Amino acid sequence: MGAWRAIGDYIGHHMMWISPACVLVACLFPDKVSLLHPAVTPLFAFVSFQGALSNTLGSSRDALARPLPILVTLALSIAALPALAFALASLLFGFDQQIVCGILLEYSVPVAALTVMWCGIGGGNQALSLVILLASSLLSPVTLPLTLKLLMGQTIQVDLTSMMLNLLLTVAIPVVVGTLTNDLSHGSAKRRLAPPLAPAARIAMVAIITTNASGIAPYLRGLTPVLVAVMAFIALFSATAYLWGLVAARLLRQPRDVTVSMTFGSGMRNISAGAVIAANYFPPEVMFPVVIGTLFQQVLAATYDRVLARALPRQGAGV
Repeated sequence: MGAWRAIGDYIGHHMMWISPACVLVACLFPDKVSLLHPAVTPLFAFVSFQGALSNTLGSSRDALARPLPILVTLALSIAALPALAFALASLLFGFDQQIVCGILLEYSVPVAALTVMWCGIGGGNQALSLVILLASSLLSPVTLPLTLKLLMGQTIQVDLTSMMLNLLLTVAIPVVVGTLTNDLSHGSAKRRLAPPLAPAARIAMVAIITTNASGIAPYLRGLTPVLVAVMAFIALFSATAYLWGLVAARLLRQPRDVTVSMTFGSGMRNISAGAVIAANYFPPEVMFPVVIGTLFQQVLAATYDRVLARALPRQGAGV
């Protein structure tokens, strides 16, 4: 058991290097990696379930009783960051509305399920991250089309049934089951079940990152100067998205665990959902700004995990 847990600890401590390695493997062997696509949904569900094993109904109520971090994070991810991304993209790439639309879509999709995993790695507030994730996911069938309509005049009819089913299977049901399992076991699940499952959840995270990144390969083979500029924009803007959450938490004088949750909640996006919407409702040119975010998201998450660990050491940890 000690060796098994050491594997999970190794992955958690080295995600800054593992994430780009996953992307590299996906780009080199996209056909082989894409065979794992059918497993992504159950893997997401497992990661959500394992993360929720540390949660309780009481801690969820506590998070809801202090709604300011939730509301601020949702305001950033749903309104402020999409609007800012649209304004900057229009200034830089206004000559190509498909690129602008793709950038806006990239930052209008809901918070990523892997925020829960990064919250666990970084010592964040699990209950708060779960509430932010659920709220963002459940609001997205309304907020995403509304954002596109208000800022671009694009009208899309989102398949609400399909989207809600996916969110139920990957987020809502696993989170509820994990929370109830911990509650009904009077905390035994958190003590006995969550730790041995943690390495498996981190291995699942590696598999998810690698599989999702396989969609980048075709676009990297046909890069143009404009697409390189789009890549640079996505990388820089994604980095600032995490930073906005961190700055907001510090301005609100939130404790360390809440700061971690707000940072990842502001920075991470459900790129898989964005890619599906881009493929189903928009021209092919819209897809590139969305999927290229996969190249940076996990690397940035690992970077901010290091930044938070150094700037805000956990209680009892050495500086």
